[in-house]
This record gives sequence, C-alpha cells and structure tokens, in this order.
Amino acid sequence: MDNSASAPHLDVLSTAAAWHAAGRAVALATVVATWGSSPRPVGSQLAVDAEGRFVGSVSGGCVEGAVIQAALDTIASGEPRLLDFGVRQEEAWALGLPCGGKIRIFVERVG
Repeated sequence: MDNSASAPHLDVLSTAAAWHAAGRAVALATVVATWGSSPRPVGSQLAVDAEGRFVGSVSGGCVEGAVIQAALDTIASGEPRLLDFGVRQEEAWALGLPCGGKIRIFVERVG
C-alpha cells in the first residue's frame, strides 16, 4: 500500500487497474475543479479499494478522509458522487486546506 501524496498520476491509475484485475473492488476519486488556492491540481487522483487501502492524493489534508469514505460508499452502492469542499480562510487550516479555496472531486467505481 502506498499512501504517498507524491504518487504520480499514472501510478494511481495503474495501481487501480491492478487492484481491479486482481478482483478487488475499487473507486477512483479525481479532482475535477479548483477555485482559489488548492493543495492539488485538477487531475490529481486517489484510488481506494473496498478494504480502505489507498494510493494517491486529492488534497493532502483532512479532506482525504472524507473522500476515502465517499469512495467506500461508491464501491458499496455503485453510485458515483460529486463532492465539493470549500472553506473560509479562518477554517482552512483546521480542515486541511491551508490556503483556503475550494475543490470539486468526482468519485466513481472502477469497472
């Protein structure tokens, strides 16, 4: 398991594909939009399997936990989700978005 925030985009996709090929249920979360300052650019991805193992990063902060939970819910239901995270500057540090800003993340089941 590689929980590294620096995992390149293709490593996330290849890991998700390998997990899926091995019969593991997988969801993929992708940053689809950002406004203001955000810790990860559009296109950043996080792959999660049904046991909660993950690789990649979509925020580098506390948002990761909420995205992992949404991914687990998506694996269970098959329903994709569009998540929005945004904070006022005074809340930013507490929630793991140190520069404020907003991010939108699309979560879908693989396969």
